[in-house]
Amino acid sequence: MSDSAYPFEPDCFDEAFDSDGRPRPHYVPLIEALAAQDLKELREQVEARVAKDGLTFGPGEPIAVDPVPRLIPAAEWERLVPGLVQRVRALNAFLVDAYGPQRIFDADVVPRRLLETSEGYAPAMQGLLDAAAPPATVAGLDLVRGKDGELRVLEDNLRMPSGATYAFAVREVVEPVVECALRPRGHGKYMEQLGAALRGAAPQGRDEPTVAILSDGHENGAWYEHERIGRELGFPIVTPGQLELSRERIFARLSRERRTQIDVIYRRQDADRLTEPHDGLTALGELLLPALRSGRLRCANALGTGLADDKLTHAYVERMIEFYLGEEPLLRSVPSYDLSDEEDRRQAMERLDELVIKPRAGFGGYGVTIMPRASEPERKRALGVVRRRPEQFIAQEPVEISSHPTVRGGSLRPRRVDLRPFVVSGPDGETAMVGGLTRFAQGAGEMVVNSSQGGGCKDTWVLENPEG
Repeated sequence: MSDSAYPFEPDCFDEAFDSDGRPRPHYVPLIEALAAQDLKELREQVEARVAKDGLTFGPGEPIAVDPVPRLIPAAEWERLVPGLVQRVRALNAFLVDAYGPQRIFDADVVPRRLLETSEGYAPAMQGLLDAAAPPATVAGLDLVRGKDGELRVLEDNLRMPSGATYAFAVREVVEPVVECALRPRGHGKYMEQLGAALRGAAPQGRDEPTVAILSDGHENGAWYEHERIGRELGFPIVTPGQLELSRERIFARLSRERRTQIDVIYRRQDADRLTEPHDGLTALGELLLPALRSGRLRCANALGTGLADDKLTHAYVERMIEFYLGEEPLLRSVPSYDLSDEEDRRQAMERLDELVIKPRAGFGGYGVTIMPRASEPERKRALGVVRRRPEQFIAQEPVEISSHPTVRGGSLRPRRVDLRPFVVSGPDGETAMVGGLTRFAQGAGEMVVNSSQGGGCKDTWVLENPEG
């Protein structure tokens, strides 16, 4: 395929083609196979399967799935996994420490103002997290590949990462219709490991624990995922209205005749605040806190893990790895600036027009201003809020995230992509799902890939052979 047939995005790494327009070696069989298929028909097949399988994100909307899988050579994946595990292990250690002895703040490795100003911090959980049951049972890291070809961590998601079962579903609709000799590895034993980690989080003495998925119900954007996890692991899905507190225990009314004590709640609600701004308990706090404090209930992806999702926390993860694990980081972060720190703020303000500005508490790509790409009004607005409230934002180095061939009409066009791999942490350690979920931006040149803003999904194939 020549340059003229594939219009490269400027100044970014393309996952499938080198700068001369030649397919990268591990992509050759796939590109040749796609050339022999009708791409428009291929996409229609995938869309039909998505609709048939009820694969949705948001209020009943079918998720956009592209038929061209992303390929990761086996050797690259094997190098990546230790870095994923290391990072999640350090973040879990940080959460246990932040809600416990707070050694990292006393040592001034991370500034205490992170804790004092984070919207994700839940003081009511102080003393309630236990290293024996890692607070972030599931972590999803957002990785991007820059122009140099290196994958780096753009954001950490430990509060309530979604997408793991979407990776399974996308595989089920894409792999059967792509006529290629290449075959991906399976996703490993992710579901079994998730089930074991959730059961392993149970309070002591509950040898046959009851685990329930706490959801908002059908209106939750990731309802497909909640339903699939519940079905495959045999866990009931409950809403707060089905729960009741009695004698510092949580019971669920699973049917008119059945009232069951719940030992572990896998939290998948959008709401996670335990206290109101003036320290009164929210309805969720009144319901769960007495049972959590009594030790008769455990919460997987614990309340308060939003502290790790704070964009300012991301700026200090490499220090956490060194502090808690005594190791050099294997997987680097996209560099960030702490705008509450005088020196960081000075450096960032000198070149703010070149950086990305993010609200610390933001998620889903909302509120992000990519200054080099912003309009003049957008830039002025971002500069104004940063100058007025620098403690509520971080600045981050921009990354021209990589592109990937994506079916548009009857041809391949580059679209920007990220990668969200998932790590399960339980009493027996951490395990990474093989591959994860690739997300892509729908429009040419767009940089936001989040599903909540219209982004789509690609199957992620970790190739079997060591050479990729």
